[in-house]
Amino acid sequence: MPSEYKLPDVGEGLTEAEIVSWKVKPGDTIEINDIVVEIETAKSLVELPSPYAGTIEALLVSEGETVAVGTPIIRIGSADDAAPAGGSPAADTHEPIDTNVPPAEGQNNTLVGYGPRETVAQRRPRKGSASPGSDAGAATQLQVQGAFAPGGAQSEDVEAVDEPPVPTEPAAPAPEPGDVRVLAKPPVRKLAKDLGVDLRSLTPSGPNGTVSRDDVQAAASGGMPERYEDLGRPGVNPLRGARETREPIKGVRKMMGQAMVESAFSAPHVTEWVTVDVTATMQFCERLRSRREFRDVRVSPLLVLARASMLAMRRTPEINSWWDARAQEIVYKGYVNLGIAAATPRGLVVPNVKDADQLSLLELAQALGELTDTARAGRTQPAEMSGGTFTITNVGPFGVDSGTPIINPGESAILCFGAAKRQPWVVGSGADERIEIRDVCTLAVSFDHRHIDGEKGSRFLADVASIMADPAAALLF
Repeated sequence: MPSEYKLPDVGEGLTEAEIVSWKVKPGDTIEINDIVVEIETAKSLVELPSPYAGTIEALLVSEGETVAVGTPIIRIGSADDAAPAGGSPAADTHEPIDTNVPPAEGQNNTLVGYGPRETVAQRRPRKGSASPGSDAGAATQLQVQGAFAPGGAQSEDVEAVDEPPVPTEPAAPAPEPGDVRVLAKPPVRKLAKDLGVDLRSLTPSGPNGTVSRDDVQAAASGGMPERYEDLGRPGVNPLRGARETREPIKGVRKMMGQAMVESAFSAPHVTEWVTVDVTATMQFCERLRSRREFRDVRVSPLLVLARASMLAMRRTPEINSWWDARAQEIVYKGYVNLGIAAATPRGLVVPNVKDADQLSLLELAQALGELTDTARAGRTQPAEMSGGTFTITNVGPFGVDSGTPIINPGESAILCFGAAKRQPWVVGSGADERIEIRDVCTLAVSFDHRHIDGEKGSRFLADVASIMADPAAALLF
């Protein structure tokens, strides 16, 4: 009996997800844990493995459609249904197969659709076509088998038949003249033809350099991006072709909006700023980059700030706590899951480094590099974004001095790291006081004023600033 694969809850509290792309098609044969679909949840892109083995009978949900958890999305036939009765494709045929011919090197002497999965996948016979158990079906399979015999010709023991072989893959429409070098799926080619778009004139944005549906639709609308992600793409003018556009609120953006509203209207935010000379931190980073063990990792002032924040929490543990309104308790955390806010094409995500306080400086640098690379690639998993205890948001790469960050739900504080800029700064004191050009940046911390008062928030920010001004001060914590 066919099995229906229902959309699972891949993250705590997931209620719906969008079908981004199917990795299989009707007729494909799959094994347990083969990836069948990529979905976008409220937190990230997730690839779903199949819990069943067998043959794909139908895809029940179209790409781009959002469905609720528990909705059947794919129908998978039994693995037994994919094999003809008798266990052998040639069991009921009247023509022998020459099994004494040794296979060519690297080949397997097996029938099409059987043996290792790198051979051509067997498709279920369509209604009205010859079945594998029938004479016509057996002859057809023998004819196809002969094509894979050594030498590339049919085996002498196989007689030619008038029945044409059943194609193992649906024939793709012939490419348009002149666009044979353009990589695009058949539905995208058809869409381009219907809309009068020349595929050769497009800049591919899909995986492996393929032209996507969004590329075609954007070109057809005079450059107006079909999706919000395209607004930041070089060469795309968001004001061309239309006066306004609409983007459905879903996935990561929907989750981000709900979280920010919940945080802003449930936790009373207080924000404090401090401007600090970080010249010593910039010099310290240069020394780290020259060390052999740090040459293959990304070293930046953010690394020093992350370590400084965790050291400062030792003096102000309230920063790493949480106000549990439902239980009417303050939960103090004996560990630090350090979140780094990352801007991605799908929205803001905050993955976190688990037990970051237990890592060495080198291990922390490696973890931060992997975390940001995964987030920018849109591959952050829900588990990597849950359980955070403290967050850092870095607005420096955008040239912004600072801002008022909103606390992540489930946390009590967030630190904003502004751009380090060269500017005049007063150094020394008394008779040695002078003006020099230094690296200066602004730090801002927002905290939950229900249980973190101004004195604690100020002490935490001052401790972080002291380490950023002089990394050697970390030895005092």
